[in-house]
Amino acid sequence: MSDFWKASGHHLLRRDAAGHWAVTPDFLRAYLLRPEMRPPEDACDAEHTLHAGLLDDPARPVPAPLLDALADDDARDNWRVWLGFRDRLLAAGTLEGCYLGLFREGARGVPGLFIDQLVHAILRGALDETSSGLRARAGELFFREQTVSVADGRVRLADAETVESLSASGGFGSLGRLAVEAGTALRSVDLDILDETNHSAYWGRDERHDTVIDVTFAAAGLDALARVLEIWVARFLGVTVSVQPVQSIQDDRWVWHVGLDGAATGILNDLYNGVPVAQDRLARILALFRLEFADPAAMRPDLAGRPVYLGMAMNEQNRLRLKPQNLLVNLPLAVAG
Repeated sequence: MSDFWKASGHHLLRRDAAGHWAVTPDFLRAYLLRPEMRPPEDACDAEHTLHAGLLDDPARPVPAPLLDALADDDARDNWRVWLGFRDRLLAAGTLEGCYLGLFREGARGVPGLFIDQLVHAILRGALDETSSGLRARAGELFFREQTVSVADGRVRLADAETVESLSASGGFGSLGRLAVEAGTALRSVDLDILDETNHSAYWGRDERHDTVIDVTFAAAGLDALARVLEIWVARFLGVTVSVQPVQSIQDDRWVWHVGLDGAATGILNDLYNGVPVAQDRLARILALFRLEFADPAAMRPDLAGRPVYLGMAMNEQNRLRLKPQNLLVNLPLAVAG
């Protein structure tokens, strides 16, 4: 295994006493060095001064009059959004604290891109010791949308952005795009499907997002996802849980469930409440899991010892967009973590 997910910025962070990612000036500075944050040459002097000052000290206070002095309305709005996010990071002290706070207190005004970047870095830290390319690939589901393929009884996930890029160019870059636009047929591009025999192929190509994970029931990819779900809960809530895939929910005492995405939440809610679910909608369920707490005392007393069922489903466009925050804010904990 080599270093992976370098784009997460994990090398710019440091661990605190609890092993969480502490916010550092270099991590904040990395945002400011992105092309989107650099003022264009024709930007006003006030914006150039603001950017230079923050590069010097990314945590420095920015008074309202300084923002009001920016000549460009869009630039002013963009800076307010980033500074609001920065202030949340600084107040929390850690990426984990900021992420959890966003969903306990409200994430209004924080772009989804920033939230995905937090997940990227946090999960990189949580998977630091893994030697499994399958687990790392499963982790991508937490912050990158997937395109779902269901065929011949197999459920496979490919990175949505990669699929769109290859579909547009046939896998041949700009030349391919020209050919597609001209109506020329191109050979299909096959992405490598990872399994327990070839998962080491993930290392070294982790930033390319060009591998497929099989999440069919009993597949190694689904087991890898279950293990990452366990790690995710432990990282934030400090409780040990066991997550196991199941083919269906056969439980007369079904008392709690969590949808891992919007589609699954709606389907599970309807099933739980006895609302009829059309077969085509039910078929969108990609995976079900049974989550159990190692220590029942960590659960609400009225639910202690009972399993929590998890669901994962694709939407009408055959896309999967996990909401990993659901697993943190919707578990029946005895005391909020």
